[in-house]
Amino acid sequence: MQVKYTIPMDYTRPKIKVTVIGCGRFGSFLAWYADQLGHRVTLYGLTGDFTYERLVMTRKNEYLELPKSVTLTDDLKRAVDPADVLLVSVPSQSFGDVMRRLSSTCNLDGKFLVTNMKGVEIKSGKRLSQIACEYLDDWQVAVWAGPGHVQEFVAGNPNCMIIDSLDHTTTERMVQYFKSPLIRFYYGNDIIGTEIGAAAKNVMGIVAGVLDGMHLTTLKGALMARGCKEVSRLIGALGGNPMSAYGLCHLGDYETTLFSQHSHNRMWGENYVLGKKYDKLAEGVHTARALSLLADKCGVEMPLTTAVNTMIIDKIPPRTLMEQLFERSLKEDLN
Repeated sequence: MQVKYTIPMDYTRPKIKVTVIGCGRFGSFLAWYADQLGHRVTLYGLTGDFTYERLVMTRKNEYLELPKSVTLTDDLKRAVDPADVLLVSVPSQSFGDVMRRLSSTCNLDGKFLVTNMKGVEIKSGKRLSQIACEYLDDWQVAVWAGPGHVQEFVAGNPNCMIIDSLDHTTTERMVQYFKSPLIRFYYGNDIIGTEIGAAAKNVMGIVAGVLDGMHLTTLKGALMARGCKEVSRLIGALGGNPMSAYGLCHLGDYETTLFSQHSHNRMWGENYVLGKKYDKLAEGVHTARALSLLADKCGVEMPLTTAVNTMIIDKIPPRTLMEQLFERSLKEDLN
């Protein structure tokens, strides 16, 4: 795909050195996007990884073409040490390993790290910012979340997203670095709610796909209402603001996750019902497990999330679970 859209240059923006870690769909987009903003960009990938090797050979993937100004490398130290900001876009369950390698290989002093994926670590129940803060100071870590598909962005279709952190000055700085007419950023003030809401929307995307596969798309309205309610309960139990579930990190991301043809999680759910294999990464599969364990630990009822996890782990027929879920009374689920 040839990218034809060009972001208008903002000459007042501070220009920095940005390293993107991860060459998948969103990682390659981040490299393209940061370059469009005028930053000096390096994209890091693993030797032998198909997504990285394809970009090295052709500078293209199915979504975009990287300009020559983006440096590609498989040398982690070379990629990270000169950078001002690290944008990380890797599978959430491997993020802990990435942070351990970064801390042991590279100099992270004074650098900002922004997570650009949505998930919760299964084995620990930790949010990704919590993992990052084990290796970095709180002010160095930020979260980039909210709606938007690469296919829409590279076509020039704008969206609104959110940046959050434990330090408001860091949030303001990251917004200043990365805002544009293509992505308007909102300032987050609840990193717990932002991360849990963003992770949980992928689980709701799987439910939406199951409903599509069963020709029950009309039930997505109920899914949206009930999904926000159960996610808000978990956010509150973890010490966040329950209302964050109704913002950009969760409800605001439903259109791109529950309805879009580009949603990997929705497509995974639909293909699961139809008995078809789906090879692309659907973070909601692992997140359903992580959030179910976290909900049990907090004593929070999350019937939709638990249903997805049960469907995957115990191989219960999707129709059986959906019938049980949507036969529950509204009073039981919405109060």
